[in-house]
Amino acid sequence: MQAPSTFDAYRRLTAELPGPDAGAVAAAQERNAQLTKPPAALGRLEGLAQWYAGWRGTGRPVLDRPQVVVFAGNHGVAARGVSAFPPEVTVQMVANFRAGGAAINQLSETFGARMDVHALELDRPTADFTEAPAMSEDECLAALATGWDAVDPQADLLVTGEMGIGNTTSAAAIANALFGGAAADWVGRGTGVDAGGLDRKTAVVEAGVARHSGGDGLDTLARLGGREIAAMAGAILRARTERIPVLLDGFICCAAAACLHALRADALDHCAAAHVSAESAHPAMLERLGLDPLLSLGLRLGEGSGAALAIGILKGAIACHSGMATFAEAGVSDG
Repeated sequence: MQAPSTFDAYRRLTAELPGPDAGAVAAAQERNAQLTKPPAALGRLEGLAQWYAGWRGTGRPVLDRPQVVVFAGNHGVAARGVSAFPPEVTVQMVANFRAGGAAINQLSETFGARMDVHALELDRPTADFTEAPAMSEDECLAALATGWDAVDPQADLLVTGEMGIGNTTSAAAIANALFGGAAADWVGRGTGVDAGGLDRKTAVVEAGVARHSGGDGLDTLARLGGREIAAMAGAILRARTERIPVLLDGFICCAAAACLHALRADALDHCAAAHVSAESAHPAMLERLGLDPLLSLGLRLGEGSGAALAIGILKGAIACHSGMATFAEAGVSDG
């Protein structure tokens, strides 16, 4: 399936998204009620397994082909002093990903995930969004298509990660534009900026949102986002068309997802929030998206690391749901 070629085509696609298989959900609920355990004894694992079953179209699913995709992009606003690290770190970290040396490599391997890395025009940062839209529509479409095409249709779970110096600034601007409030409500320390850096970052977000207010989720993505953020949005949307469940990572990943949520309130029904990060505005972002995180471990690395870690939680939920015996099978009295 090819990526849509215009913003209007994306809008039409989003209006026609498939939903979960109701029959599979019902079958999963029926099976869950017969498993050798007290009702609700596995807590949130039970609902997770049923959610996953609905999107995979079977009441007794397996999870054995997870895919992690990391996208990298550079941001024009980085020149405004909004990050504790210089833009060349993006290039250096992409090399580290490809050499297998990053945290996301270890977590992907630990949980049996295929990992892919896509660098998006790192020699050509997006425009400084305090002066112009970060991307033209064509540039944003190209990044969306990179994400769309990166998804393996045979995958049975997707995690999207990112790398891009300055991208918490873009994510904060997207959140501020979509959800309102003050810029300071959405701006955090990101890579660890000092007080002066935090003030600069807040001023940059204020200026960007004031310049680019209005429009829908796609307009906001182009005007305030980055290529790697757009690529994550494209991948998350492609996963929905393929009925591939998604584990969302931290603040930046959720900003990408929020652009889809702005187009359609239930656009993220195939997504679960893997964790709540240490980035200060992430809890508010999750609340706006109606998502309850699985983990809270103080992570703030990005790369998809929190979501990759949560693959283990989801695998455990599905293994219990599909592998446990029923009362009848085990010869155990169900009371």
